[in-house]
Amino acid sequence: FFVPSQPLDFQTSEKMAEEGKSGCITVRDIAAPKFIAAYAEVLKNNDKFVVPKWADLVKTGVHKELAPYDPDWYYIRAAAIVRKVYLRQGTGVGALKKRFGGSYRRGAKPERHQDAAGGLIRSILISLDDLKITEKSAKGGRKISRVGQQALDLVAGQVARGEV
Repeated sequence: FFVPSQPLDFQTSEKMAEEGKSGCITVRDIAAPKFIAAYAEVLKNNDKFVVPKWADLVKTGVHKELAPYDPDWYYIRAAAIVRKVYLRQGTGVGALKKRFGGSYRRGAKPERHQDAAGGLIRSILISLDDLKITEKSAKGGRKISRVGQQALDLVAGQVARGEV
């Protein structure tokens, strides 16, 4: 078993960046909310990543009563999907539906898990494929392309240094 000499935390990479020890900082080294917010901003500023016309009308799943209030929710969901695919290569639409699903309230009956909307996740993955961030895996699902990994690690490094 690997036993680290010091406890591992998300601040370790940020401390390394401050001290000038710029080792290779990846998406794994950055806290999820910070990375997702930063990458959502990158996607928002990218002209090639187009939000579909129906995005303001759609719910994120059957278990939701209303569409999201945040006008930038599509970018945030896309950034979260990219992060999930980065952390586990070969993740497909079905696994992402489970990950982004939630409790379906059924009145007096007990709550059950309900998957998220698959068409929404599929359209985001297709848009990311067009940007060459992700690509289809030979074993099924999606994986991060070489260009995509470089771009994501670049954003992670900027977050660790506090530039974004």
